[in-house]
Amino acid sequence: MATDDNFPCSLILQVPFPDARLAFVALQALRVDKELSGLVKRELSTVASPGSEDAGQTVLQVDYKATTNRMLRVAVNSFMDSLALVLEVQEEMDVDVIESEKANN
Repeated sequence: MATDDNFPCSLILQVPFPDARLAFVALQALRVDKELSGLVKRELSTVASPGSEDAGQTVLQVDYKATTNRMLRVAVNSFMDSLALVLEVQEEMDVDVIESEKANN
């Protein structure tokens, strides 16, 4: 995300997923909810895991910019609630992927 003097507070979240499909599903589910405040900007994308040998984009990256730390905190807290719901649904519905990942660890 480009630097913007009107949005001096920023945060980058990276959420790893077991595979690229689950990361993309989370991206699509979370992208639907737009930020309610014009004081916050959010960009969602999937990226390759740092140091990963494969080219799969298994990390959900969320770039936040806000006018104040308070607005950043409020927006991130709301996003975390939505992310938790997506992860719970994936755990229930994508049992085969989650279980195979647990078996590999």
